[in-house]
Amino acid sequence: MFKLHNIDLYQLLGSDPEVCLDNLVGLAAQISRTPIAFLSLIDGNRQWLKSQLGIDRALAYLYLNFCARALDRTPKEFAVGSNSNSEFDGATPLQKPPVAPLSAIEAPANSFKEPPVVIVRDASTDVGFAEHPLTVSYPFVKFYAGIPVVTSDGQMLGVLSVMDSVPRDLTKETIAGIQALSRQVASLVDLRWQLLKAQKHLPEVEDITSDRQLISELVRGSNRSSLCGEHTPQSGTRRYPSKKLPRLGGSGKSQYFWETSAGTGPSPDTKQTREIVAGARDTSERQPTAASLEERARLGSLQAKVGAALGQGGKISPILNRCTEAMVDYLDAKEASIWTFNPQTEQLELQADSGLTTEGWEREIKDWVRAEPGKLETAPVCLLSNPSLRAIAYPLIVEERLVGVLALCSSASASEGALEVLGCMANAIAVAIDRITAREELLSRREGLLFGLASQMRNSLDLDKILDTAVNEIRSLLQVDQCYFLWYSISQDGQQSFAITHEAANPELKERLTEYPIEQVTLLAEKICHRQTLRIGDAATALCIEPPTRDFLSSLGIFSNLLLPLKTRSGQMGAVVCNHYSSHRSWTTSEVELLQAVVDQLAIAIDQAELYAQTRAAALAAQTQARQLTETLQQLQQKEAQLIQNEKMSSLGLMVAGVAHEINNPVNFIYGNLTYCKQYMKNLLDLLHLYQKHYPEPCPEILDKSEEIDVDFLVPDLLKILSSIEMGTERIRQIVLSLRNFARHDEADMKLVDIHEGIDSTLLILQSRLKSNGLVPGIEVIKDYGNLPKVECYPGQLNQVFMNILANAIDSLENQPPPKTIKISTVVVDPDSEAGESGKSSGQVVVIRIQDSGPGLAEKAKCHLFDPFFTTKPVGKGTGLGLSISYQIVVEKHGGSLNCISKPGQGADFMIEIPVARPPALKE
Repeated sequence: MFKLHNIDLYQLLGSDPEVCLDNLVGLAAQISRTPIAFLSLIDGNRQWLKSQLGIDRALAYLYLNFCARALDRTPKEFAVGSNSNSEFDGATPLQKPPVAPLSAIEAPANSFKEPPVVIVRDASTDVGFAEHPLTVSYPFVKFYAGIPVVTSDGQMLGVLSVMDSVPRDLTKETIAGIQALSRQVASLVDLRWQLLKAQKHLPEVEDITSDRQLISELVRGSNRSSLCGEHTPQSGTRRYPSKKLPRLGGSGKSQYFWETSAGTGPSPDTKQTREIVAGARDTSERQPTAASLEERARLGSLQAKVGAALGQGGKISPILNRCTEAMVDYLDAKEASIWTFNPQTEQLELQADSGLTTEGWEREIKDWVRAEPGKLETAPVCLLSNPSLRAIAYPLIVEERLVGVLALCSSASASEGALEVLGCMANAIAVAIDRITAREELLSRREGLLFGLASQMRNSLDLDKILDTAVNEIRSLLQVDQCYFLWYSISQDGQQSFAITHEAANPELKERLTEYPIEQVTLLAEKICHRQTLRIGDAATALCIEPPTRDFLSSLGIFSNLLLPLKTRSGQMGAVVCNHYSSHRSWTTSEVELLQAVVDQLAIAIDQAELYAQTRAAALAAQTQARQLTETLQQLQQKEAQLIQNEKMSSLGLMVAGVAHEINNPVNFIYGNLTYCKQYMKNLLDLLHLYQKHYPEPCPEILDKSEEIDVDFLVPDLLKILSSIEMGTERIRQIVLSLRNFARHDEADMKLVDIHEGIDSTLLILQSRLKSNGLVPGIEVIKDYGNLPKVECYPGQLNQVFMNILANAIDSLENQPPPKTIKISTVVVDPDSEAGESGKSSGQVVVIRIQDSGPGLAEKAKCHLFDPFFTTKPVGKGTGLGLSISYQIVVEKHGGSLNCISKPGQGADFMIEIPVARPPALKE
C-alpha cells in the first residue's frame, strides 16, 4: 500500500480519467493483442479502477476482484494447483506489498527491481477462477496477465492487467514491453509526488529568495557609515549592523544567515535588526535537485507523448513521425529519425524524420546496420565522428529480429535518465512497429482474401469455385491443418445432416474429419441454428462443448476447432470450420474477425449465386418456352404445308386415278378387240387368197379395183397396222398402270411392294424431262438394281419421295454440260453392315442411292437441306417442302434414314434406308 507524508495515492491521482494513463493502457492492449486492459491502483484506504479499455464500468468490481484473487495466489499454490495453465512467470517470489511509514519513503532492504508477472492462461480450467462471474458469463474471460506497478524502492502502487476471452500466453518480448509500461506508470506517480512536495515548499522558497534579494541589495547599495561588518574568526562570519533592514525570517535556509547576541540582537521595542551576521554558504548541492526534477518531468512527458502516439491507430509513418517530433521537442535534439528494416530487401526504409537534416546521418546508420547484420544488441551505439555533435542509435529488435533503428543527434551528451527512457521507448517502438507490420500484413491478406472472393463473385458467380477458393485461402492464411465448408440440412422426416462440400487439408494428414455421425450433428446443429461461433483452443479441456463432442474431436486427433455458422436469405444454413491436428491453438480475436468477414462475404456470395441461379432458371424457362413455341409454330407451319402438299398429292392422285380409269376403259376395249380384229382380218385375207387361187382370171372390174387399192401392198401393210395398234395400246396400258401405281389412292396402309416398280413408275412419269429436247441433250438414267425382296411400306408416300429426289436431280442438271447422268442403285444390307449407316433397324435394310452429276451442295446449304421452306432454287421455282416432307416420310413413317453426301462440284448422293420389315416401334 502507498502512503507518503500522510498523503494517500487516491488523493494524489484520484479516479478521474487521465489521457496519459489511458494511452498507456491502450498501448498495453495493443502490445499484448488483447481486447481488455485496465490499470487498477491501491493505497491504504481503497482499491479503484483508474483507466480501462474494453470493459463495462458497471462491472468494475468484478475485474478488481479477479485481479485481487490472482495477486493473492502464492507461487506455492500455483505449483501444486490442479491447473498448469495458471502460474507466476519469473523467478522472484511474489511478496506482500510493504506499507510505507508516515515519514518520507526509505528504500527497504528487501526491495526488488522487477515485479513478478501473474499469468492465468486458462481461467476456465483453473479451480480458483472456473466459477468466477467473469469466467462463466460475459465477457467469458479465459486469459489474464497482471504486472504489478512497483516503485523503485519496492512499494506496490497497483496492477496493469490484460485479459482475453480465449486461452493464450505472452511472449517474453510482450511481457518486457508491458513491464516497461508499468515502470512508466510508477515514474508518473513519483513525478506527481515530487511535484506535490515542490508545491508544498514553494512559499518557503519564495521567502528565502526574497531574503536573498534584500541582502544582495543591502550589500551592493549601502555605504560604509550605515553598514559595517565585524569578522568573527571562530565562525567565519562577518556581522553587519543595520537599523534600516527589516527583520528576516529566521529559517536558516537562506544563502545568507544572521545571528543575534546580547548586545547586537534585535531591538525589543522596534523589533528591528541591529546587525546582520552574513557568511558565504555553498548551495550548489540544491541546484541539481531542481534540474533533476525538471528533467524527470520532461522525460515523463516525453514517455506519455510517445505512448499516446504508439497507442493511436493508423499508418506506421504518421505514428513514428509523432514519436520523433516528441523526441526533438523534449530532448532538445537536432534530429530524430526512425527506420524500419525490410527483410526481403535487407534495407532500411526511412519512416519518420524530425528536426534539421544532418549530412551523412542516414549513410552512417545504414553502414552500421550493414556492418553488423544479425549481431546488433539492444544497446545504444555512438555514431558520427564530429566532436560538435553527439549521435546515438538504438537497434529496434523483437524476438531477436531487427525491425528498425531509432537514432538521435544532439549537440550535448544524453543523461543517464534520458538513455534509460530512450531504451524503454526503443523497446516500445520496436514492439509497435512489429505489431503494426503484422497488423498491416494481416489486413493486407485479409483484404486480399475478401477482394479475391468479391472478384470471384463478380467474375463467375460460380458457387463451387467461390467456396473452393475460400477454404484454400483460409487454410493458407491461418496455417491450419484443415478447413472445410459444410451445409446443414433437415430432411422431410426431420433427420439432421451435415454435408462437407469443399475442403482444403494438409496433404500430410493421415486421418481427418470427413463426415459427422448423427449424434454429433444433433449437438453441433444447435450452435449453427442459433448462429453461435464455436471457438475451441484445447478440445480436451474446453467447457463450451458437451463431453460427447469433446470425446469425438479427441478421437480424431483434433486439438483446436473453430466453427463460424452462416445463414442465407433463402434459409439455407452452413458453416466454415477450421481444425488443427498438430497442436493446441488459441484463436485470436483478429482471426475470428477475419473469418467472420469471410463468412459474411460467403453468405452474400451464396445469396447472389442463388439469385443468379434463379434468374438463369427463369431465363432458361422463358427461353425453353419460347423455343417450344417456336418449334410448335414451325411444326404447325410444317403440318400445314404438309397437309397442303398431301392435299395436292391427293388431288393429283385422284386426278391421275380418274384419268387412268377413263383412259383404261377404251384402251381395254381397243386392246381386247384387237385380237378378234386380227383374227378376222386373217380370215378375210385367207379367203382372198383362195379366190385368187381358184379364180386366177377375174373379171375386168375386179382387176381394176385390185390395181386401184394395190392389193399386194395393202395386205402386208394391214398386218403391220394391226401390230402397231396393238403395240400402242400396250403402251397406253403400261402408262395407265404406272399412273395407278404412282397414285396408289386405294393403298393407304402398309403393304408389301416392289421398290423397283415405284422407281420405274416415277421415271416413266418424268420421262418427258429426261429425254432430249432440240438442242438440249437428254439425261441418261443408269439403273443398278439389286435383288430386292418386297418391302413393307406406304407405297404412295415412298413414290412421292422418289419423285421429289429425282425431280431435284433433274433440276440440278438442267444447266449442266454433258454428260448428264442419274444413277439409281439398290441393295439389301444387314444391320451390322457398313453400308447401313443409320443403325436404327434390327433387321435387313434396303438402301436406295440416287446420284447425279450436278454442281453439288455447299456445306451451309447441306446443314439446312431438310429444314422446312429451305430451298436452293430460284424464287418462285421451289417451295422448300419437298425434301422436308420426304425426310418425314422416310424417318418418321418408315423408321429409316435419309442422308445427303455432297461437295461442291461433285454432285449429290441421296441415300435412303428403308427397313424391309416394319419396325416394332412403328406398329400400333
